[in-house]
Amino acid sequence: MSRSSLLLLAALARFVAAIQPDASPAVAAPLRHLPWGQLNFLHTTDVHGWYGGHLQEPSFSADWGDYISLAEHLQRKADSEGVDLLLVDTGDRIEGNGLYDASEPKGRYTSSILKEQRIDLLSSGNHELYKQNSSERELFETVPAFHGKYIASNLDIYNPETGEIQPLAQRFKRFTTKNLGIRITAFGFLFDFTGNFNNTIVQRVQDTVNEQWFQEAIHTDEVDLFVIFGHVALHSPEYDLLHRAIRSVHWDVPIALFGGHSHIRDYRLYDYKAAGLQSGRYMETIGFMSVTGVSTPDDPQPPTRSPTWSRRYMDNNLFSFHHHTGTNETTFPTSHGLKVSNMITKARKNLHLSDVIGCTPRDMWVNRAPYGSDASIFTWLEDSVLPDQLAGSPRVAGKGKKALAITNTGAIRFDMFKGAFTQDTQYLVSPFTSGFKFIADVPLDDAKGVIELLNGGGQMMTTAEAHGLQSWMLAPPEQISPRPGRASVLPPVRSDQQVLRKPELIPGYTTLDEAGDDGDDTLHEALRFYSVPNCIQAPVGDWSLEDKKLPPVVDLVYGDFIEPWVMVALEYLGYKVAPDDVQLWMKGKMMTEMMTEWVAENWPPVDGKCT
Repeated sequence: MSRSSLLLLAALARFVAAIQPDASPAVAAPLRHLPWGQLNFLHTTDVHGWYGGHLQEPSFSADWGDYISLAEHLQRKADSEGVDLLLVDTGDRIEGNGLYDASEPKGRYTSSILKEQRIDLLSSGNHELYKQNSSERELFETVPAFHGKYIASNLDIYNPETGEIQPLAQRFKRFTTKNLGIRITAFGFLFDFTGNFNNTIVQRVQDTVNEQWFQEAIHTDEVDLFVIFGHVALHSPEYDLLHRAIRSVHWDVPIALFGGHSHIRDYRLYDYKAAGLQSGRYMETIGFMSVTGVSTPDDPQPPTRSPTWSRRYMDNNLFSFHHHTGTNETTFPTSHGLKVSNMITKARKNLHLSDVIGCTPRDMWVNRAPYGSDASIFTWLEDSVLPDQLAGSPRVAGKGKKALAITNTGAIRFDMFKGAFTQDTQYLVSPFTSGFKFIADVPLDDAKGVIELLNGGGQMMTTAEAHGLQSWMLAPPEQISPRPGRASVLPPVRSDQQVLRKPELIPGYTTLDEAGDDGDDTLHEALRFYSVPNCIQAPVGDWSLEDKKLPPVVDLVYGDFIEPWVMVALEYLGYKVAPDDVQLWMKGKMMTEMMTEWVAENWPPVDGKCT
């Protein structure tokens, strides 16, 4: 679409108020329209508890209640035009936001908020499976709340009430759309995940496609469209295999695919009758995909006719939503949407998520600034937080020991913005409950060699991958399958280079995918994204070395999540570790606690506020 055909909205109000009291108002920007078709989809993925939206980012400041209002308006439009609209969510709905992580039990509020949205197809992500209680919450709360719509094609769970293994949810779903009567067969998958707790079983996709039930499900003539959705990146062996499996039976039936997990906006054309959409992360994006040219029993199309696929990545803000629904600040909120927004406001208040802990003096980025610059959050952790906080151990403070501390960059999930660091911020940045462990008195050369192996790849990482320890698990998810338009990804070397911005457009996603560069609904100034290493390392203790001699041995400290990789690396280096050699460092104190305490001590607020 040409720039001249875009809706330029300078004549309208510059700002649009947000629902959540603490949220930044949306800002006017040039927009593209939604490309409606015969069958239309709204897609969310990797929400990670961000039901309240992004309070510090105007482009993504709408909340789950606003999404409910959006869906209701778009459903009315679909009904009035005699076309269909389906809503899809592809997992990782938990861990990463105070709304989920700050409650006791975790998810106390988000379960009820989630189920207020009408979702037609949803699946599990890997985060739902890391802990026994979260997967059982899926079984006993989420699956019943979306009965008949939650699909688990390759996921089983041990039912704690019966002791028996069973599918987490039904394996597939056949249904007919509301307005056009399109016959759909849908499957919901998880990638070949191996890090789940032992109360769940993830079957490899290559084994699932050979199951009798799957073969019977695809060997049907009563289908106009297949939907493959799940927590799987679009450019993955699992989706390639599923595409081939269906094409081996149906060469001419359209296939709509919806992905997740890698936290990026993405679109893929598998063949002329198969297309896939992936809609980012953290409620930044509401994905829209449409298809026209699908056969129906009442309106059969020639099998050689190519369907028309379209997509749009909507920025999650009210300015965008008002445009796409033809509404305004008064007419957009529905009663149901307002009810859910109010639920979110009350939950945030009950959890004290807006209470200020400290005042961040500058923006610090996960991958929007080069590692090593002052604008990199990993530079701050490496140079300040880890050395200061980990030095509180009696090994260092009492015995004068020196240590090398390693943590993976994937332990940090989001950026820190200049201004208030709140109770919520600590969970946005680092929601995990992992602590630190250590091995005492490791030869210095071996200790230094560990991070070189973790970041360098090579034979050691090949050995680790043979044990199911994939290198992508260490770094931020956005680096799993970087797309050229989402990011200008530069090597993970320390640098003082800064990110430059142009003033005329709002900085944001400028996605280039297999359909081109017109997928984003909002025109943005392009952001530059930088690759980061798998792990970072910080010296702990007094390394001033006045005698100019390096210590012969150091304590090797590491985040407990990366312990399997650390052990493979030490074995590769020829250093033997006995089970009794591994101990807790500072009683397993968590990264989130350390980061929060450092902020409170070094950047305290004044009278509970930031100036």
